[in-house]
Amino acid sequence: MITMGLFDIFRKKKTDNQEEEGNQQASRVSSESLSDQTSDQLLEEQHDVQSELDKSEAPVVKSPETETETETETETETETETEIESEQQVYNKGLEKTRTGFAARFNKFLANFRSVDEDFFEELEETLVGADVGFDMAIKISDELREEVKLENAKRKEDVRDVIIKKMVDLYEADGVDEDATMHFNANGTTVILFVGVNGVGKTTTIGKLATKYRQQGKSVLLAAADTFRAGATKQLQEWGERAGVPVVAGKEKADPASVVFEAVAKARDEHYDILFVDTAGRLQNNVNLMQELEKMKRIIQREIPDAPHEVLLVLDATTGQNALQQAKLFKDSSDVTGIVLTKMDGTAKGGIVFAIRSEMHLPVKWIGFGEKASDLRVFKPEEFIYSLFKDLIE
Repeated sequence: MITMGLFDIFRKKKTDNQEEEGNQQASRVSSESLSDQTSDQLLEEQHDVQSELDKSEAPVVKSPETETETETETETETETETEIESEQQVYNKGLEKTRTGFAARFNKFLANFRSVDEDFFEELEETLVGADVGFDMAIKISDELREEVKLENAKRKEDVRDVIIKKMVDLYEADGVDEDATMHFNANGTTVILFVGVNGVGKTTTIGKLATKYRQQGKSVLLAAADTFRAGATKQLQEWGERAGVPVVAGKEKADPASVVFEAVAKARDEHYDILFVDTAGRLQNNVNLMQELEKMKRIIQREIPDAPHEVLLVLDATTGQNALQQAKLFKDSSDVTGIVLTKMDGTAKGGIVFAIRSEMHLPVKWIGFGEKASDLRVFKPEEFIYSLFKDLIE
């Protein structure tokens, strides 16, 4: 059995979607034609009926039930299609700014293409760095392409474009071979998930969205408001708790976060909650006191549940681009981060950061946020991401 690579999957999806669009267009044309024919038939029938009326002068009552039912069915189908967005549609919409920005940079680079020489590679590196794929990734792509025979023989801009994008996708896939992007759960008790990151990246909001998701899946969820440092953090988490229908363990203002964690872990264990989400204060990785506080929380958690926390998720704001990458590097060095949540992806053109994170950090992106609603937080899917990013560039 031949395993398809990420680029092959992309190509197949592109072809399938083009065929589907062609079929839909043909169907619309056919429907319009049928509608025209039906209208003509109705006019003829109405004319015949009128003729009969004129002859018999007897009242005839028309019944438009069939037509009404058809219209109602069509409206219902349309409403259903509108309400249910596919995963690919969500990614397409959420990555619109990144896709547009990336395509603009890439097309500008290709417009200047004359030949594959040293200037070509320098301009390519500048283009990739500008697209936030990261300096290391840009150099890696450039170096690999120097030995690419297909690129040496490429004459048309379209061929150059295809070779570069395929190399990007292949390298992205290779960097993620040993990546574990699954969420880990405790098979014998409460799963504890700790959230870390700097201020303003969306930790509390992410916890609220995940609580909603897992609650809808039938899991019992408990939230711990251990961010006692930021004014309003506890109230914000409690509001999400009310929305999701899950309880929140909170202490007094400026209380010791470790005491909140202790109370929450004890409650989760004793009352057999499936998942405990722990919100923590926004901290810079070089803030010694806050990092020590985080270590203290971990010790308390492990005292009650030895193999916890089962996940330490680093929340990053995608709109900060390379700054997010620097945060990831420093947090990885100072805490046991198991995965990344990328928020605010719909509001940025810096989605290339996904390439940089995998290439330089070897940390899996586990969740990606495309909006304000709980349903806008999605499990990260590389296939959908790659397709949505490059779909307007590859014909």
